[in-house]
Amino acid sequence: MGMTATDLASGLFEVLETGAPALAAEVVHPEFRNREAAVSPAACRIEGPAGVLASGAWMRSAFEALRFPFVETIHNDDQVWVRLRMQGRHTGAFVLFKDGAVDQVVPPTGREIDFEQIHVLGLRDGRIVRHEAVRDDIAMLGQLGVFPPTPAAGMRMLAWRATGRSARAAAEVTAKADGAARSGTAAGTSTA
Repeated sequence: MGMTATDLASGLFEVLETGAPALAAEVVHPEFRNREAAVSPAACRIEGPAGVLASGAWMRSAFEALRFPFVETIHNDDQVWVRLRMQGRHTGAFVLFKDGAVDQVVPPTGREIDFEQIHVLGLRDGRIVRHEAVRDDIAMLGQLGVFPPTPAAGMRMLAWRATGRSARAAAEVTAKADGAARSGTAAGTSTA
């Protein structure tokens, strides 16, 4: 007997929290696409489980003890909607990308995040094939102390850029995402 829609959703977020390749292969369809991957490293845009593993590595590189406790799920035959909270401690650089290039780097603040998100997951052949989200990124940036912008936060981000720390952090985050995707592909979790 296959997993329920809620089990699949729970498994997807467990993969993001832990980076478990076997679970990724079990819950993520080989043709999986993540509409939200535009702000993440290129490896996160790879189809299938490898892209999910890369996304998890990207997020865990910025947020220690990353977790996604569910608040509510609703599903039908081909979709599951999940309302959850994203929680963790910002202990690494949070690197955002735009058009494949580094857009912003938020230096580690040590602050806790805890904010709500809604995810829409498409289902096919007993696995998750599509991901879309509505996130309250403004709340997260507020919890990190960078929105609304303050002179201190702006100076810290500029200092990171001027000293090359932003570029080094972006390279490190990209390498972690690439490595996670390669390990997923090597384990047979992607057809891409």
